[in-house]
Amino acid sequence: MPGFYDNARLAASAIVGTLRAEEGSVPDIVNAVMLRERRVLLVKRSAERRSYPGLWSFPGGHVEQGEDLDRALHRELGEEIGVVPMRYRALATLPDPHAPNVTYHPFAVTAWQGEPRILDDEHSELAWVDLDAAVRMPGLALESYRPLFAGLASNA
Repeated sequence: MPGFYDNARLAASAIVGTLRAEEGSVPDIVNAVMLRERRVLLVKRSAERRSYPGLWSFPGGHVEQGEDLDRALHRELGEEIGVVPMRYRALATLPDPHAPNVTYHPFAVTAWQGEPRILDDEHSELAWVDLDAAVRMPGLALESYRPLFAGLASNA
């Protein structure tokens, strides 16, 4: 399938270069848009979270200082849901409408090792949601997820 890479670690580095989080730079956040049979994995943010509590989002998190997007994606998925991404591609760059200094980097993840499960207290639930239903789903953390879901559904 064009645009997908078997060697995910090298592919992501080629796609996004060596972007690193540096002190004083725009905070970067990686997100895993995990796809399986026209469904997307969504996680519900814990009610105690400072940002977007109780809303549906993706597994992922902040890129640490000196870390590239590829390494951050691998680290965050291991910490949060216990999987290792094997095949993925960068989708877009999304600004946070409520925090202009925050940029999200969603990756379509189409192959991984392990079965997703909640491993931390950052999320309270996970759900596989049909892409068409995800477009209309209430309680999403960002409205910009809707056109992302629509685009993925039209290409699935």
